[in-house]
Amino acid sequence: MTPLSHIDPRTMPPAEAKSAWRSAVRRTRLQRGERRMSESAESFRDQVLTLPEVDGIRCVSVYASRAHEPGTLPLIQALHDRGIEVLMPRLGDGLVRGWGVFTSADDISERAPGRPPEPSGDFLPSDRLADADLIVVPALGVDTRGTRLGQGAGWYDRALADTRPGVPIVALVFDDEFHDADVRALPREWHDVPVTIVVTPSSVARIHA
Repeated sequence: MTPLSHIDPRTMPPAEAKSAWRSAVRRTRLQRGERRMSESAESFRDQVLTLPEVDGIRCVSVYASRAHEPGTLPLIQALHDRGIEVLMPRLGDGLVRGWGVFTSADDISERAPGRPPEPSGDFLPSDRLADADLIVVPALGVDTRGTRLGQGAGWYDRALADTRPGVPIVALVFDDEFHDADVRALPREWHDVPVTIVVTPSSVARIHA
C-alpha cells in the first residue's frame, strides 16, 4: 500500500492519485481510538459554532458521520437546539439524491447496509439544498486552495450544484489532513467543487480564491 508521502499528483493520473490518497487516509483514521474521536467531535462542534457565518442562519446542511470520520452528531444536535433546521443527506429509491430533516439523535440510523446514517421522515428533493445558509461536507483531505478529497462517489460534487451562490462550504478534517497546497497539493479534477472554509479540531482556515 502506498504511503501518503509517496503520492505525487504531479506524476500520477488524478483518479489514481485520489484512490491511493483515500486508502492512506482511511488506514490512518482507523488508528484513532473511540475516546479521541469523541473529543474531536466536540472540538469540531465548538469550532463551527464560533464561525460568524453561523450567526443568524435558519437552515444548514450537515452530513451524518460514520465511524472514523470527523464526528458531526454533537454539531448537528447543537444547531438543532438553536432552532436551526438541519438538512442531512438521504438516498431515495434508485439511490436518488435527496435530503431529510434532523429531529433527534435517536432517529438517525443506517437504513441499508453500507449507507451513511439517515433521518426518517419526508424525503426532500435535491434542490432543497438551496435553502441551506451553510453546508458542512465530509472530506478525507483538503488543501489550502480548497481542493477537497471526497469518498470517491461524487455525491457531494453533484449535490452542490443546488447551492446558492456565496453560501459557505465547510469541510471537516483532522489536523494532519489539511495540507499546504504549495507543499502537498491534492489532486483535482474539473468536476471537483472547492470548499471555502476548513475546520479542524484545533483551527479554522478560510480559503481565498
